[in-house]
Amino acid sequence: MSHNQAIGEFGEKLAKNYLIKQGYKIVDLNIKLSHQELDIVARKNGLTVFIEVKTRISQIYGPAEEAFALAKSNRFKRGIEMFIKNNKISADDIRADLIAVDINRLKKTAKIKHFKDIL
Repeated sequence: MSHNQAIGEFGEKLAKNYLIKQGYKIVDLNIKLSHQELDIVARKNGLTVFIEVKTRISQIYGPAEEAFALAKSNRFKRGIEMFIKNNKISADDIRADLIAVDINRLKKTAKIKHFKDIL
C-alpha cells in the first residue's frame, strides 16, 4: 500500500466513525463498480447516502474539500448511478455527500467537515 493509500484509508476510517456517531448505519465500504469506486454507502432517515472522502495531511495544495474536482465528481456520480441501478434503489431516496478530513500530524488532530447534498 502506498503512502497516499494509507492516508486515504485512515481518513475513511475517521469518516466512518464520525458517521456512526452522527447516527448513520454503514451499508458498505470501498465499493468497486467498473472504473468507479464509492468510499462509503450509509443509510439515515430513509435515505441511502453516498459519501466521498477526501483526506489531506498538508495544506500545500489547499484543504481536503478542494481535492473534489469536476472529473472526480463525474466519476462519483457515475458510480452512484451504477450502484442504484444494481441495487434497485430509487433516485428519490439518495443523497451524495463529501467528507473532508484535514489531518494535522504535529498536533495529532483531524478536522472533519461534512458537506451534504453535493451533486
